[in-house]
Amino acid sequence: MPKKMAKHNELGKEGEKAAVAYLSRNEYVIRHQNWRKGHLELDIVAAKDDMLVVVEVKTRRNTEFAEPEDAVNRSKIRRLVKATDAYLKLFQIDNQVQFDIITVVGETGNFKIEHIEDAFYPPLFS
Repeated sequence: MPKKMAKHNELGKEGEKAAVAYLSRNEYVIRHQNWRKGHLELDIVAAKDDMLVVVEVKTRRNTEFAEPEDAVNRSKIRRLVKATDAYLKLFQIDNQVQFDIITVVGETGNFKIEHIEDAFYPPLFS
């Protein structure tokens, strides 16, 4: 018998689908979804206007305890930048990169989507 996915994982997958649909409607070209290399992962890699857009998707049922984008902290940003660097090298991409966050709040079929463009800049590592 196949294992059932945990409820929060199902919601996350549905949130990512909704984010992809939103980006597609807004003329982004989806290059990859859930791209992985080793322990590195990018939720969505898209392209628009000669820009590579790396999108972190945060899905929540509600915002009772925190805003979804608050989950994108310093260590998460560091991992996203590292994964993006690996992605750029692997695919030999030299375009400018923009980091966005898409928050998806609610239930499947009734999501409120917010797109935060240029949500953060890569930190300078010393």
